[in-house]
Amino acid sequence: MRWMGDRESENIEDRRGGGMPMAVGGIGGIGAIIVIVVGLFLGVDPSTLMSLLNGDQLPQQQTETGSSQPQADSGYTEAGRSGTSRPPEAAPSDTTRHFVAVVLADTEDVWKQTFAKSGRTYVEPKLVLFSGTIDSACGLASKASGPFYCPDDQKVYLDLSFFEEMKSRFHAPGEFAEAYVIAHEVGHHVQNSLGILPAARREEAAGDRRGANAISVRVELQADCLAGVWAYNADRMKHIIENGDVEAALNAASAIGDDRLQMQARGTVVPDAFTHGSSAQRVRWFRRGLTSGDTRQCNTFAANEP
Repeated sequence: MRWMGDRESENIEDRRGGGMPMAVGGIGGIGAIIVIVVGLFLGVDPSTLMSLLNGDQLPQQQTETGSSQPQADSGYTEAGRSGTSRPPEAAPSDTTRHFVAVVLADTEDVWKQTFAKSGRTYVEPKLVLFSGTIDSACGLASKASGPFYCPDDQKVYLDLSFFEEMKSRFHAPGEFAEAYVIAHEVGHHVQNSLGILPAARREEAAGDRRGANAISVRVELQADCLAGVWAYNADRMKHIIENGDVEAALNAASAIGDDRLQMQARGTVVPDAFTHGSSAQRVRWFRRGLTSGDTRQCNTFAANEP
Protein backbone atom coordinates (compact mmCIF):
# COMPACT_ATOMS: atom_id res chain seq x y z
CA MET A 1 0.00 0.00 0.00
CA ARG A 2 1.34 3.42 -0.95
CA TRP A 3 1.03 5.88 1.93
CA MET A 4 4.36 7.31 3.05
CA GLY A 5 4.59 11.07 2.66
CA ASP A 6 0.83 11.58 2.40
CA ARG A 7 -1.16 13.91 4.62
CA GLU A 8 -1.72 12.79 8.18
CA SER A 9 -4.89 13.44 10.11
CA GLU A 10 -4.70 15.54 13.25
CA ASN A 11 -7.71 13.68 14.60
CA ILE A 12 -5.57 11.25 16.58
CA GLU A 13 -5.90 11.04 20.33
CA ASP A 14 -2.93 9.09 21.67
CA ARG A 15 -3.71 7.56 25.06
CA ARG A 16 -1.18 4.75 24.95
CA GLY A 17 0.15 4.07 28.40
CA GLY A 18 -2.56 6.23 29.93
CA GLY A 19 -5.25 3.64 30.58
CA MET A 20 -7.11 3.66 33.87
CA PRO A 21 -6.69 1.01 36.62
CA MET A 22 -9.26 -1.71 36.15
CA ALA A 23 -9.37 -3.51 39.53
CA VAL A 24 -12.46 -2.24 41.34
CA GLY A 25 -13.33 -4.94 43.82
CA GLY A 26 -16.34 -7.22 43.65
CA ILE A 27 -19.25 -6.55 41.31
CA GLY A 28 -22.72 -7.96 41.60
CA GLY A 29 -26.42 -7.28 41.12
CA ILE A 30 -27.20 -4.31 38.91
CA GLY A 31 -23.50 -3.68 38.37
CA ALA A 32 -23.13 -7.13 36.83
CA ILE A 33 -26.08 -6.50 34.52
CA ILE A 34 -24.52 -3.26 33.34
CA VAL A 35 -21.24 -5.04 32.68
CA ILE A 36 -23.01 -7.72 30.65
CA VAL A 37 -24.90 -5.15 28.57
CA VAL A 38 -21.75 -3.15 27.93
CA GLY A 39 -19.87 -6.32 27.07
CA LEU A 40 -22.47 -7.42 24.55
CA PHE A 41 -22.58 -3.97 22.99
CA LEU A 42 -18.81 -3.82 22.60
CA GLY A 43 -18.49 -7.41 21.46
CA VAL A 44 -16.59 -8.37 24.63
CA ASP A 45 -17.13 -11.67 26.40
CA PRO A 46 -19.00 -10.56 29.57
CA SER A 47 -17.15 -13.15 31.67
CA THR A 48 -13.85 -11.70 30.49
CA LEU A 49 -15.02 -8.20 31.34
CA MET A 50 -16.24 -9.31 34.77
CA SER A 51 -12.89 -10.89 35.51
CA LEU A 52 -11.15 -7.75 34.33
CA LEU A 53 -13.25 -5.51 36.54
CA ASN A 54 -12.63 -7.76 39.51
CA GLY A 55 -8.90 -7.42 39.00
CA ASP A 56 -8.16 -10.91 37.69
CA GLN A 57 -5.28 -11.21 35.25
CA LEU A 58 -5.20 -7.61 34.17
CA PRO A 59 -3.96 -7.14 30.60
CA GLN A 60 -0.41 -5.87 30.43
CA GLN A 61 0.28 -2.49 28.93
CA GLN A 62 1.14 -2.81 25.26
CA THR A 63 3.89 -0.75 23.68
CA GLU A 64 4.53 0.07 20.08
CA THR A 65 7.18 -2.13 18.58
CA GLY A 66 8.22 0.06 15.68
CA SER A 67 7.12 -2.46 13.08
CA SER A 68 6.79 -1.00 9.61
CA GLN A 69 3.19 -2.16 9.62
CA PRO A 70 0.66 -0.45 11.89
CA GLN A 71 -1.52 -2.19 14.36
CA ALA A 72 -5.16 -2.60 14.94
CA ASP A 73 -8.31 -0.64 14.71
CA SER A 74 -8.77 3.01 13.96
CA GLY A 75 -9.47 5.69 16.52
CA TYR A 76 -9.90 9.31 15.65
CA THR A 77 -10.46 12.80 16.87
CA GLU A 78 -12.75 15.56 15.79
CA ALA A 79 -10.11 18.25 16.29
CA GLY A 80 -9.59 19.21 12.66
CA ARG A 81 -8.76 18.09 9.16
CA SER A 82 -5.50 19.73 8.26
CA GLY A 83 -2.43 17.64 8.91
CA THR A 84 1.20 17.36 8.06
CA SER A 85 3.14 14.74 6.17
CA ARG A 86 5.37 12.36 8.06
CA PRO A 87 8.68 14.13 8.69
CA PRO A 88 11.75 12.33 7.31
CA GLU A 89 13.38 12.37 10.72
CA ALA A 90 10.47 10.59 12.44
CA ALA A 91 11.56 7.90 14.86
CA PRO A 92 11.02 4.30 13.72
CA SER A 93 8.81 3.67 16.74
CA ASP A 94 6.30 6.20 15.35
CA THR A 95 5.86 4.48 11.98
CA THR A 96 2.66 2.73 13.01
CA ARG A 97 1.10 5.91 14.31
CA HIS A 98 2.01 7.72 11.08
CA PHE A 99 0.40 4.97 9.02
CA VAL A 100 -2.83 5.12 11.03
CA ALA A 101 -2.89 8.93 10.73
CA VAL A 102 -2.48 8.74 6.94
CA VAL A 103 -5.24 6.14 6.55
CA LEU A 104 -7.52 8.21 8.75
CA ALA A 105 -6.77 11.28 6.64
CA ASP A 106 -7.69 9.30 3.53
CA THR A 107 -11.05 8.36 5.06
CA GLU A 108 -11.64 12.02 5.89
CA ASP A 109 -10.96 13.05 2.30
CA VAL A 110 -13.22 10.38 0.83
CA TRP A 111 -16.16 10.82 3.17
CA LYS A 112 -16.00 14.61 3.12
CA GLN A 113 -16.31 14.49 -0.67
CA THR A 114 -19.00 11.80 -0.62
CA PHE A 115 -21.16 13.64 1.93
CA ALA A 116 -20.75 16.93 0.06
CA LYS A 117 -22.16 15.37 -3.12
CA SER A 118 -25.44 14.76 -1.27
CA GLY A 119 -25.47 18.15 0.42
CA ARG A 120 -24.26 16.88 3.79
CA THR A 121 -21.35 17.87 5.99
CA TYR A 122 -19.08 15.11 7.21
CA VAL A 123 -18.12 15.57 10.85
CA GLU A 124 -14.83 13.78 11.37
CA PRO A 125 -14.49 11.29 14.20
CA LYS A 126 -11.59 10.92 16.59
CA LEU A 127 -9.29 7.94 16.53
CA VAL A 128 -8.05 6.96 19.98
CA LEU A 129 -4.87 4.92 20.25
CA PHE A 130 -4.66 3.01 23.50
CA SER A 131 -2.71 0.21 25.09
CA GLY A 132 -3.98 -2.29 27.62
CA THR A 133 -7.27 -0.81 28.83
CA ILE A 134 -9.42 2.20 27.98
CA ASP A 135 -12.47 3.97 29.37
CA SER A 136 -14.77 5.04 26.54
CA ALA A 137 -18.21 6.62 26.58
CA CYS A 138 -19.54 3.14 25.75
CA GLY A 139 -17.86 1.56 28.78
CA LEU A 140 -14.60 -0.04 29.79
CA ALA A 141 -12.68 -1.99 27.18
CA SER A 142 -9.39 -3.79 26.85
CA LYS A 143 -7.12 -5.18 24.17
CA ALA A 144 -9.44 -8.20 24.02
CA SER A 145 -12.23 -5.95 22.71
CA GLY A 146 -10.43 -5.46 19.43
CA PRO A 147 -10.93 -2.24 17.44
CA PHE A 148 -14.34 -0.68 18.02
CA TYR A 149 -16.41 2.42 17.34
CA CYS A 150 -18.33 4.14 20.13
CA PRO A 151 -21.29 6.17 18.82
CA ASP A 152 -21.75 7.88 22.19
CA ASP A 153 -18.52 9.86 21.79
CA GLN A 154 -18.04 9.37 18.03
CA LYS A 155 -14.59 7.86 18.47
CA VAL A 156 -12.83 4.83 17.07
CA TYR A 157 -10.67 2.95 19.58
CA LEU A 158 -7.60 0.98 18.56
CA ASP A 159 -4.95 -0.94 20.45
CA LEU A 160 -2.15 -1.14 17.90
CA SER A 161 -1.21 -4.62 19.07
CA PHE A 162 -4.26 -5.87 17.16
CA PHE A 163 -2.28 -5.59 13.94
CA GLU A 164 0.26 -8.06 15.27
CA GLU A 165 -2.63 -10.33 16.22
CA MET A 166 -3.91 -10.08 12.66
CA LYS A 167 -0.61 -11.50 11.46
CA SER A 168 0.01 -14.09 14.15
CA ARG A 169 -3.51 -15.29 15.02
CA PHE A 170 -5.57 -14.54 11.93
CA HIS A 171 -2.80 -14.96 9.35
CA ALA A 172 -3.92 -11.75 7.69
CA PRO A 173 -0.82 -9.58 7.25
CA GLY A 174 -0.40 -6.50 5.13
CA GLU A 175 -0.83 -2.75 5.43
CA PHE A 176 -3.91 -2.69 3.23
CA ALA A 177 -5.49 -5.35 5.46
CA GLU A 178 -4.83 -3.07 8.43
CA ALA A 179 -6.26 -0.10 6.53
CA TYR A 180 -9.41 -2.17 5.87
CA VAL A 181 -9.86 -2.61 9.63
CA ILE A 182 -9.59 1.13 10.20
CA ALA A 183 -11.95 1.89 7.30
CA HIS A 184 -14.48 -0.62 8.68
CA GLU A 185 -14.63 1.20 12.01
CA VAL A 186 -14.88 4.57 10.26
CA GLY A 187 -17.72 2.97 8.30
CA HIS A 188 -19.61 2.69 11.58
CA HIS A 189 -19.10 6.41 12.09
CA VAL A 190 -20.57 7.02 8.63
CA GLN A 191 -23.56 4.86 9.60
CA ASN A 192 -23.93 6.82 12.82
CA SER A 193 -23.74 10.13 10.97
CA LEU A 194 -26.50 9.03 8.58
CA GLY A 195 -28.77 7.81 11.38
CA ILE A 196 -28.45 4.16 10.34
CA LEU A 197 -26.64 3.00 13.45
CA PRO A 198 -29.08 4.55 15.98
CA ALA A 199 -32.04 3.07 14.09
CA ALA A 200 -30.42 -0.35 14.02
CA ARG A 201 -29.68 -0.22 17.74
CA ARG A 202 -33.32 0.61 18.47
CA GLU A 203 -34.44 -2.36 16.42
CA GLU A 204 -31.97 -4.61 18.21
CA ALA A 205 -33.27 -3.50 21.59
CA ALA A 206 -36.87 -4.13 20.57
CA GLY A 207 -36.34 -7.75 19.50
CA ASP A 208 -35.03 -11.00 20.87
CA ARG A 209 -31.40 -12.09 20.86
CA ARG A 210 -31.65 -13.92 17.54
CA GLY A 211 -33.25 -10.91 15.84
CA ALA A 212 -30.70 -8.56 17.37
CA ASN A 213 -27.86 -10.73 16.04
CA ALA A 214 -29.37 -10.67 12.55
CA ILE A 215 -29.52 -6.87 12.61
CA SER A 216 -25.97 -6.68 13.93
CA VAL A 217 -24.77 -8.80 11.00
CA ARG A 218 -26.31 -6.39 8.50
CA VAL A 219 -24.77 -3.43 10.32
CA GLU A 220 -21.31 -5.01 10.23
CA LEU A 221 -21.56 -6.12 6.60
CA GLN A 222 -22.60 -2.63 5.60
CA ALA A 223 -19.49 -1.29 7.37
CA ASP A 224 -17.45 -3.78 5.33
CA CYS A 225 -19.05 -2.48 2.15
CA LEU A 226 -18.38 1.13 3.18
CA ALA A 227 -14.75 0.18 3.79
CA GLY A 228 -14.69 -1.04 0.20
CA VAL A 229 -16.22 2.23 -1.00
CA TRP A 230 -13.46 4.08 0.83
CA ALA A 231 -10.76 1.93 -0.80
CA TYR A 232 -12.19 2.49 -4.30
CA ASN A 233 -12.37 6.26 -3.92
CA ALA A 234 -9.09 6.65 -2.03
CA ASP A 235 -7.34 4.80 -4.83
CA ARG A 236 -8.93 7.04 -7.46
CA MET A 237 -7.77 10.09 -5.50
CA LYS A 238 -4.26 9.00 -4.56
CA HIS A 239 -3.48 5.63 -6.21
CA ILE A 240 -2.86 3.93 -2.87
CA ILE A 241 -3.48 0.31 -3.95
CA GLU A 242 -0.49 -1.78 -5.01
CA ASN A 243 -0.16 -5.36 -6.24
CA GLY A 244 -1.43 -7.82 -3.65
CA ASP A 245 -3.27 -5.24 -1.56
CA VAL A 246 -6.79 -6.26 -2.56
CA GLU A 247 -6.00 -9.92 -1.89
CA ALA A 248 -4.63 -8.97 1.54
CA ALA A 249 -7.79 -7.07 2.46
CA LEU A 250 -10.07 -9.86 1.22
CA ASN A 251 -8.03 -12.34 3.22
CA ALA A 252 -8.47 -10.19 6.33
CA ALA A 253 -12.24 -9.96 5.78
CA SER A 254 -12.39 -13.73 5.43
CA ALA A 255 -10.17 -14.37 8.46
CA ILE A 256 -12.49 -12.52 10.85
CA GLY A 257 -15.74 -14.07 9.64
CA ASP A 258 -17.96 -15.41 12.43
CA ASP A 259 -17.97 -18.94 11.05
CA ARG A 260 -14.19 -19.15 10.96
CA LEU A 261 -13.80 -17.63 14.43
CA GLN A 262 -16.46 -19.93 15.88
CA MET A 263 -14.82 -22.97 14.37
CA GLN A 264 -11.47 -21.96 15.83
CA ALA A 265 -12.93 -21.29 19.27
CA ARG A 266 -15.61 -24.01 19.57
CA GLY A 267 -15.04 -26.47 16.79
CA THR A 268 -18.56 -25.85 15.51
CA VAL A 269 -20.50 -23.12 13.69
CA VAL A 270 -23.74 -21.57 15.03
CA PRO A 271 -25.17 -19.18 12.40
CA ASP A 272 -27.84 -17.79 14.76
CA ALA A 273 -25.03 -16.53 16.98
CA PHE A 274 -23.33 -14.59 14.17
CA THR A 275 -22.93 -10.88 14.91
CA HIS A 276 -20.58 -9.80 12.09
CA GLY A 277 -21.29 -12.20 9.22
CA SER A 278 -19.61 -15.24 7.74
CA SER A 279 -16.28 -15.10 5.94
CA ALA A 280 -18.02 -15.35 2.56
CA GLN A 281 -20.45 -12.57 3.44
CA ARG A 282 -17.74 -10.23 4.66
CA VAL A 283 -15.66 -10.80 1.54
CA ARG A 284 -18.69 -10.34 -0.73
CA TRP A 285 -19.78 -7.03 0.76
CA PHE A 286 -16.28 -5.58 0.99
CA ARG A 287 -15.72 -6.54 -2.65
CA ARG A 288 -19.06 -5.00 -3.60
CA GLY A 289 -18.02 -1.62 -2.18
CA LEU A 290 -14.53 -1.94 -3.62
CA THR A 291 -15.69 -2.62 -7.17
CA SER A 292 -18.51 -0.07 -7.24
CA GLY A 293 -17.28 2.78 -5.07
CA ASP A 294 -20.97 3.55 -4.56
CA THR A 295 -22.61 3.76 -1.13
CA ARG A 296 -25.95 2.90 -2.74
CA GLN A 297 -24.59 -0.61 -3.30
CA CYS A 298 -24.16 -1.04 0.46
CA ASN A 299 -27.80 -1.36 1.53
CA THR A 300 -27.49 -4.66 3.39
CA PHE A 301 -30.85 -4.04 5.02
CA ALA A 302 -32.65 -4.26 1.67
CA ALA A 303 -31.02 -7.55 0.70
CA ASN A 304 -33.11 -10.68 1.14
CA GLU A 305 -30.00 -12.53 2.34
CA PRO A 306 -27.00 -10.59 3.59
